[in-house]
Amino acid sequence: MKTLVIGASSKPDRFSNMAIRALRENNHEVIGLAKREGMVSDVHIQTEFPKDDNIHTVTLYIGAVHQVEYYKSILDLKPERVIFNPGTENFELAEMLEINGIETIEGCTLVMLGTGRF
Repeated sequence: MKTLVIGASSKPDRFSNMAIRALRENNHEVIGLAKREGMVSDVHIQTEFPKDDNIHTVTLYIGAVHQVEYYKSILDLKPERVIFNPGTENFELAEMLEINGIETIEGCTLVMLGTGRF
């Protein structure tokens, strides 16, 4: 199951960084996306939105105002679900996703992984 982490950070104290490491520890394929390139474990953080059509989950670590530029790209990916981590909630995007048959979850990727609900 491939996961796209939007708002990835190479800073170890950031939740997106912790999520990438936890995803990799649980053998998930991960693509990191951010404004700056970097590395987390064996994951290269890229600056261009992926064109991969095999992404199961998108997990967000950027606020609603910064999500707008990714609306169309996320919808075009057609992931199975999008996770809005704490602080990233966005009614507008959630509504668009649901209209397009994409599951939305307001939750924490780290908690979901830790409890086996990811």
